Amino acid sequence: MSNADSRSQFWALYLTRFAEGFGFITLITLLGPYINTLDPQATTVLGVTVSAGFIIGMYTTGFTLAQTAAVVPLAWAGDRFDKRTVLLVVLGVGAGVYALFPLVDSSASFIAIRALQGVVVTGAGLMTLSLVGQIADVGTRADKIGKANAASFAASIVGSLSAGAVYDAFGFGPIFTVISLLMILAWIVTWAVLDDDDTRVEGFPFSDLAVNRKILTISTFRVQYAFAVTMVRTWIPIYAGTSMASGGLGVAGIAIAITVTAEKATNMVGQLFTGRLSDGYGRSLFVFAGGGAYGVIAVLIPLAPAAGVALGAD
Repeated sequence: MSNADSRSQFWALYLTRFAEGFGFITLITLLGPYINTLDPQATTVLGVTVSAGFIIGMYTTGFTLAQTAAVVPLAWAGDRFDKRTVLLVVLGVGAGVYALFPLVDSSASFIAIRALQGVVVTGAGLMTLSLVGQIADVGTRADKIGKANAASFAASIVGSLSAGAVYDAFGFGPIFTVISLLMILAWIVTWAVLDDDDTRVEGFPFSDLAVNRKILTISTFRVQYAFAVTMVRTWIPIYAGTSMASGGLGVAGIAIAITVTAEKATNMVGQLFTGRLSDGYGRSLFVFAGGGAYGVIAVLIPLAPAAGVALGAD
């Protein structure tokens, strides 16, 4: 493969990461406004009362449960068949899923479509990062994956700010039209530029991987890290955007976007050089340092109101 061909394939995958990140962060930013609009109420299912808080939790958990269910089948399909084909299917489904969001009229329909979004985000993330690692030369993989992640974080910044501003001005519809068009563009570029994936893994390798010591170690870390990430990244925007009557701050869409963007901007900048550093100094060091730092930050977040009082801020 020539350097020009390799570069064009990387850029196609970076565009896909951008589209996936744009769609994901838009829903995170708009969770609070969706809660205000749909106004979840306690309901009774088979004689059991389901609280409004549980329904609000499902706005996020439905997405995560779908990711959990989809990750192994999608990963197996990528190994067993052509990753490019799997990615194209996921992008096509994604264009349709995001077009459905303006039609949401109840908590049940929102949770169902969010579950479909979870499958799309999981599939796009898995296939793009695996293809980036596969195409990259040995010794540059973390650098290339870091750049792919930076593209996703750049989309998070643009997507969050634009979602907040567009929602304040026009409501839900226009922003999801943009996401669907972006998914279609990513599909076209991926189909036109990306080579077929000729690697194949026979059988079902997860049984062997499940007892691999390194994979067990990183999986154990990911369980704790994912819990912290979910609590911080997901619930802070909900807290900021939910109405004050429901216990939130009730701030405007653009203010929610700035809250989300602050974290994403730091992530985007860091991805550009930490990948190269981890190639040179070892990935485990950065997993340890990054995970520990995230834990410290999660502990400090509840102290934010006290810090605000000390600084004379709201």
